[in-house]
Amino acid sequence: MAGGGPNITALPKVSLHDHLDGGLRPQTIVELADAVGLELPETDSDALGQWFEEQSNSGSLVEYLKTFDITTGVMQTSDGLVRVAREFVQDLADDGVIYGEIRWAPEQHLTRGLSLDETVEAVQEGIEAGIADVAAQGGSIRIGQLVSAMRHADRALEIAELAVRHRGNGVVGFDIAGPEAGFAPSRHRAAFDYLASKFFPATVHAGEADGLQSITSALIDGRALRLGHGVRLAEDIQVEREDDEGTYVTLGALSQWVKDREIVLETSPSSNLQTGAIEAWGDDILDHPFDLLYQLGFRVTVNTDNRLMSGTSLSRELAILSDAFGYDLVDLETFQLNAAAGAFLPLEDREDLADAISAGFEQA
Repeated sequence: MAGGGPNITALPKVSLHDHLDGGLRPQTIVELADAVGLELPETDSDALGQWFEEQSNSGSLVEYLKTFDITTGVMQTSDGLVRVAREFVQDLADDGVIYGEIRWAPEQHLTRGLSLDETVEAVQEGIEAGIADVAAQGGSIRIGQLVSAMRHADRALEIAELAVRHRGNGVVGFDIAGPEAGFAPSRHRAAFDYLASKFFPATVHAGEADGLQSITSALIDGRALRLGHGVRLAEDIQVEREDDEGTYVTLGALSQWVKDREIVLETSPSSNLQTGAIEAWGDDILDHPFDLLYQLGFRVTVNTDNRLMSGTSLSRELAILSDAFGYDLVDLETFQLNAAAGAFLPLEDREDLADAISAGFEQA
């Protein structure tokens, strides 16, 4: 498709799994670091962007996460948060995204005196400025905040309360992020119980750096409506045999449940390669279980995770999958409709989003 096919960037898209501190512009990092006195490994924006990509191709989630020390380091002031969020929205719109959920962890942005509420307010100010910028250029985009708690810390209930407190000010959902292995969602059961009591939706990072038990805990303890990545759910799918007619598999109870409930999988192909999330199947995009999950009818979506670290965009991720698995416009539209169905929006708004997607693809 990349060779003379439709312009993927121009297609209407939905982004569900995109980290605010993973999507900064390198030049912005250089300028903000200079303002706050943060030392960088490179002071040229191009060289810095290359450094992030190289550091992120480690095959380890733990090493991958270390790059965020720099990005969060320049996001400790209100001005920094406003600017980063504003540019984030602009960049999404430039990539053809018409609805995006931006996830980030307020507890990581308190070292220069901001309160939790002030961080959320700053990010929302930036989001609204970005939306206005897009509108001034004749475009349209809708954005929601996903407030994350760090799973290795002990503030999840406090962060859940923060998310609910701002549900009328741009926050649409809750998440837990950070190192997955050894930090099961069950550790934060009180937070998830609170969210459930407030009818507030959650997505949970699971099935990336840990396996089926993590996914099970996300669904049972976290009441997750979506799974962040979720690719290791494929460990619960037994391939019995393959022939010219097709691939014959048996689904375990967990994977059958996720499929039957149409629980959204927020896959991020390039990131999954970088962090070793698919190492059980290989180290090439062709080894990614995305296509297996798609062909079996799981509600798969395509996401960027961290655009800076992966040197990517949503359009690029779709192009990579298209080249690998031979997807056409019908497939790409399906991925966007899956994402629209899983968006943390009212039902009527999700239906309108789906209509906008279909209309855009019809014109392609």
